[in-house]
Amino acid sequence: MSKRVFIAATQQNDGKTTVSLGLIYCLKKFFKNIGFIKPVGQRYLIEEGYKVDEDSILIDHVCQMTCTLKDMSPIAVERGFTENYIAKPRKKQLIKQIKHSFAQISKDNELVIIEGTGHAGVGSVFDLSNAYVAKQLNSKVILISSGGIGKPIDEILLSKALFDQEGVEIMGVIINKVLPEKYEKVSAIVRKGLKRKGLNVLGVIPYEPVLSKPIIGQIQEELNAEVVYCSTYFDNVVEKIVIGAMEPHDALNYIDDKSLVITPGDREDIILTAISMHLIYGDNGPSVSGLILTGGISPHPSVLNLIKCTDIPVLLVKEDTYNVAARVHDLTIKIRPQDKTKTNLVIDLVNKYIDLKAIIKNL
Repeated sequence: MSKRVFIAATQQNDGKTTVSLGLIYCLKKFFKNIGFIKPVGQRYLIEEGYKVDEDSILIDHVCQMTCTLKDMSPIAVERGFTENYIAKPRKKQLIKQIKHSFAQISKDNELVIIEGTGHAGVGSVFDLSNAYVAKQLNSKVILISSGGIGKPIDEILLSKALFDQEGVEIMGVIINKVLPEKYEKVSAIVRKGLKRKGLNVLGVIPYEPVLSKPIIGQIQEELNAEVVYCSTYFDNVVEKIVIGAMEPHDALNYIDDKSLVITPGDREDIILTAISMHLIYGDNGPSVSGLILTGGISPHPSVLNLIKCTDIPVLLVKEDTYNVAARVHDLTIKIRPQDKTKTNLVIDLVNKYIDLKAIIKNL
């Protein structure tokens, strides 16, 4: 029987996919074949004619999996899924579907990484909580939390109660996104605090800001924006958002390195200011990661010709500046298959900060 481990978390965006990706890549030196499945996915794309969770697509691309995408993502929670389920429950059918996909993946792999969705109780509304699914797949759990000391320990113990209720064993805990300046203190105290509760800490990972920053390509996809110019620099990282609603003189004080400038398409003064700063300073000062022109307004052709003298990606959207800025600010940052810098960083973090041998021993 294949070994298996369920990657769960205390909250959304604690780093389940980051850890899953890193573990698959790093454990390849210990296991010849590793499979992956995300039984319940909430953010999906259409791939090969199937609704496939985007995390499964990322893992498939980066880790070059041999599993089929259909089996890696058996249940996609599409719009109306929960409402339809409450009206007509089909628990046995969904569990059968998950178990079938898991069997297909596990038969050719020594180890299967199972990624959960959200915290331990997510999915309870349609009878597929993470704790219940882990039980059905007879898997031990690695529980991920993020932050400092008190909050993650409280959240871990709350999640543990749900897994305990299902009779699921927690193999260990990983604390993610710990501020570097507090790393040594947090690592020591959290290990001691969780040991008191009978939980083993498998790793403490420092916070890496770049993993939480969007890139232009993701922003373009999320906004469904028209590409006006320069799609070859879509991996530009955005460190700061600047709303171009001020005078050009004042804008000079706000545009820092890797800024995304969001401005109405007819504010050619702001556009020219951004271009000028980018060209004058080059690699030695403020740079513009991208421009988003709002209101569906394209600037004068002569301004567009000046933009083409730069390597600044330019996007065009119909929405107003405020709404666009709010949407960009609220983006859920996910690693994309094209994000080689981020994926390489994730692999390095897992290799350096997670006790892989302890995981193998507990399997």
